[in-house]
Amino acid sequence: MLVGRGGHGLQRFESLLETKRRRLSFWRPLIQNGVVLATTSNSSPVHELPPPIPPPTSATASMPTASASSSDHILDRLASSDGEVKLKAVREVKNQIIGNRTKKLSYIKLGAVPAVTAAIADADSDDSLIVQSAAAIGSFACGVDAGVRAVLDAGAFPHLIRLLSASDVKVVDAAARSLRMIYQSKLAPKYDFFKEENIDFLRSLLKSENENLTVLGAGIVIHSCETSDEQNKLCCAGILEKLISLLDGSLSQRDASLESLAAIIKNDPEVISKFVDLHSGRALSSVIELTKDRFPRTRLLACLCLICVKNSSSCYLQDIGTKTKLVYILLELLDDSGQVGDEASFAFSSLIADKEDMHKLAFEANAIDKFCSTLQKHPLPPKRLEGVFLALGNLCSKLECCRSSFISLQVLDLVVDALTHDDTIVRAAACVCLRSVSRSIKTLSAGHFLTEKAAISLFQLLSDHSTNVQVAALGVISNIAIGFSLHKSVFMQYGGIKELVQLTKSMDSSLRLNAIWALRNMVFHADKICKEVIFVELTASAIASLICDPEPSVQEQTMGLVRNFVHGCIYSVEYAFAEDGIILDAILRQLQKSSKVEIGIQGMYVFVNIASGNEFHKESVMQLLFPQAENESHSFFNQFLQSNNWHLRSASIWVIVNLTLPESPNAFGRIMILRRLGIVSQIQRMANDFHMDVKLRARHALGQIITFGDS
Repeated sequence: MLVGRGGHGLQRFESLLETKRRRLSFWRPLIQNGVVLATTSNSSPVHELPPPIPPPTSATASMPTASASSSDHILDRLASSDGEVKLKAVREVKNQIIGNRTKKLSYIKLGAVPAVTAAIADADSDDSLIVQSAAAIGSFACGVDAGVRAVLDAGAFPHLIRLLSASDVKVVDAAARSLRMIYQSKLAPKYDFFKEENIDFLRSLLKSENENLTVLGAGIVIHSCETSDEQNKLCCAGILEKLISLLDGSLSQRDASLESLAAIIKNDPEVISKFVDLHSGRALSSVIELTKDRFPRTRLLACLCLICVKNSSSCYLQDIGTKTKLVYILLELLDDSGQVGDEASFAFSSLIADKEDMHKLAFEANAIDKFCSTLQKHPLPPKRLEGVFLALGNLCSKLECCRSSFISLQVLDLVVDALTHDDTIVRAAACVCLRSVSRSIKTLSAGHFLTEKAAISLFQLLSDHSTNVQVAALGVISNIAIGFSLHKSVFMQYGGIKELVQLTKSMDSSLRLNAIWALRNMVFHADKICKEVIFVELTASAIASLICDPEPSVQEQTMGLVRNFVHGCIYSVEYAFAEDGIILDAILRQLQKSSKVEIGIQGMYVFVNIASGNEFHKESVMQLLFPQAENESHSFFNQFLQSNNWHLRSASIWVIVNLTLPESPNAFGRIMILRRLGIVSQIQRMANDFHMDVKLRARHALGQIITFGDS
């Protein structure tokens, strides 16, 4: 999205009108006939102001809408061969749609965009008509994706690009403003930076003395620079230097430069190194200095640029002082009532995500209190709610002190209330927050998540129309379900098991994966009744099918589910033999052909638990892993014993430990088979394994085997 005094937040203009009117001194608009028009000076920002609302003629009067006849009339005038008639019609359309989404959509539906575009496509059009038409096209595109789509479909984009080379500066400004508005949308055309003519065009924009052109160039970078190859291409083409020079320009240029710099350096250590070295470090110093700027958006964008440097390279901005300053600046920006305040929490999340040291700094800066205080301010717009929930989710993801602080501030009910919010992004973010807080055993055991409202809301989200919300809700349920029988009974009481099982049949692999994960945690240390309810609902054939799922991660979690099913008493082991052992057959097939270590680990632990059962169970494991009729069928087990992954080696030896327990009646016969297959010799070599866990298990197994003699 293009940024700057004149470019950011246009789509939310109506709600910020009074604030922006107080800033007219920065815009220098030309006010004519009660309508605020864009100025045509080179330094003028891109902004829309709505025309004055006419006074109602009666108590029930409402904003007039165009009738079919009046709309047809204005379309006729837009197509008129009389230049003056057409100019007045274009100006009328422009003034009606400025700041009025409803009017924009109405005129788009009527087909006004192609008619207005025809004016800039006509080489014989008067410059005044071109200026007004370009401005109208920009207004159609401003803040409404349907408008951007209509403008692009009408073929306006190449004509606007052509007008950037016009001799009349007013035409150039109008075209540049319109293109800036188009480039606020994700639908804008993406530039191919590997075509030299596009790089030349971009350079010409950035070196221009026209502010609108330079900001447009920065906007193209923001929109189109996405891959590492593109970042390096722009860097090698000298675009970094051009953008750095804009930091000394106007407010719009500074802000656009900062955002485009972040796009070029993000997640690319090589480009970051070049950026930091520019002008002997003065480029980085300039960005650091802008974190103190008097304009909140400039401070935010400077922080975002520095966060890109810090997160992508371990060489720069790693000192405690810089990190702490970034935390405090972003917490301060949360108080901004506009778009900056909305975006500050997302920047904060980017700063601290998955970094325990940053969590500690944020905790010491009372970030939990700050975000919870913001949460208690009603009402909050959806974007701000989403940002606050995600920030709290990040803060509570690792440290118990953060979770305890969150719970003590008594805002959990506000998060639970947000599970039923109308906006999808808020529901998903609330789940992310709850998932992090529910990682605390202390919080779970205190029963904070056992309210009827929380349970019902979470289960309703399992059938949400948004996959993101469903996945996020499954994450919360997975955490709550593990280890507490009371929680499991609540899930069964409200029909949660049926919902989870239904999601294991989804065509979406992320839903299957997370539903199985939740069921796996539900079965963990579950009692007999809980296991039986889940197994009957899920069925052995469905489990076998999921073990052979196309997605390896689904296979792994399903084997983990079976591992939990067969853990415990003898009756638990019997689940593996349901429906003529269909589950075990599926596991064996996957172990023989899968190359993913994690699948091997889970599969081995299934056999570890089964081998802990009675003699029938132990003999079944022997027949599956070491069938004597097929000399090579045990080869995958030998490979597991020699794996580079110590977890897999350890799990495989544990199977042997359970098969060779001295008190088992048939242990001696099994040991003879293992000797003949070379398994015992392999375990002897593992008695000095470099990993302690493997070494101890190998020596434990050998100790049992030796009790039956050396031969």
